[in-house]
Amino acid sequence: MTKGRVTLLILTLIAIIAIGGYWFVAIPATSSPNGSTSQARFTPGPYEVVSEGFTAVDESRTTQAYKGFPGLPTRTLDGGIWRPENLAQPGPLVIYSHGFMSFRQEGLYLNRFLASHGYTVVAVDYPLTGLWAPEGPLMTDVVNQPGDISFLIDTLLQRNADTFDTLFNTIDPEKIAVAGVSLGGLTSILATFHRKLQDPRIAALVSIAGPTSIFTPEFFEGRDLPFLMVYGGGDAIVPHDDNALPVLSKYPDVTLVTLKDASHAGFSQPASTLMRFNKNPDDVGCRTVTEELGVEMTQQNDEFMALLGDSEDGIDLTRHIEFCTSELIPEAMKASRQHMFTTLAVHAFLDSVFAADRAVRRASREYLQMTLAQENHGEVSVKRAAGAG
Repeated sequence: MTKGRVTLLILTLIAIIAIGGYWFVAIPATSSPNGSTSQARFTPGPYEVVSEGFTAVDESRTTQAYKGFPGLPTRTLDGGIWRPENLAQPGPLVIYSHGFMSFRQEGLYLNRFLASHGYTVVAVDYPLTGLWAPEGPLMTDVVNQPGDISFLIDTLLQRNADTFDTLFNTIDPEKIAVAGVSLGGLTSILATFHRKLQDPRIAALVSIAGPTSIFTPEFFEGRDLPFLMVYGGGDAIVPHDDNALPVLSKYPDVTLVTLKDASHAGFSQPASTLMRFNKNPDDVGCRTVTEELGVEMTQQNDEFMALLGDSEDGIDLTRHIEFCTSELIPEAMKASRQHMFTTLAVHAFLDSVFAADRAVRRASREYLQMTLAQENHGEVSVKRAAGAG
């Protein structure tokens, strides 16, 4: 074989490896729902999606010191925006919050889909609970993240009013939702309901696998807005039976979508890329929590409960957020299907609240509460709180 052919062969092999690596890391596995209505709804919307990065610095609040990190006089939020191009009229805004030890691209599959349907979606890397935290993730800083959400809403509405900004007149201030996974779900719940941390501009809430076991019915009093919970029936990290089912008796306007045998970690974007061949992503998640963060997480849990409030705030001080107490099932729902069902549920829920057309709102509500589970029977179940409309 000539030297030229050897070189060509080597370059070809490098190209194949590079393409394969890109596919493995960047191209998620895909899945399709059952039923004609679900298939039609699982279609990208009419808008091209524009993504951009941004940095917002809150000079009114500090970033706390911990371990070897000296702290900062400000809180810096590095983020991303996914928005529809050439939006005809102002649309809804969704603030997405990532989970513990995660990052802003965690919900990329959902954020891009929503943007294609007219939603402006914003996600940031939280300073101390995310993957890039300076001394490792600090769970107690979640109590500061509702303030980050309020600051983001302020910042985005200022940009929305600026005629020279790319976001000018793209956001309807009356249509603001929060959403998040795991600790991001908890962040969204706190920003919506906590008496001292809530932002009254929030009009709808989505919690995906967010812990709720520490909240009493009194916690949810004082706000009246639609609430969607999406949970994995096989969640081994933040167990379904302790955190999902009880909310149905604590708050009247909640819809619970349960995905059979779905995992906790399976809600994140990397579960359908880097972890696509893992039979249960919670295996990795629980090993990380129990082996690497076990003692530290317990200490942070105690501190977190002390910071969160007391019984007057609707906090059950006899409880803690329990991690990895459920048995790990051998094989979880494929992450691609988990993402697909989550996208269908969240989009239908948000449209049932925010769609300009009353018929679209009604059809979306009917799909979420009935058709989704009917067409995907055995994989999806939907429950409403007793007495809910």
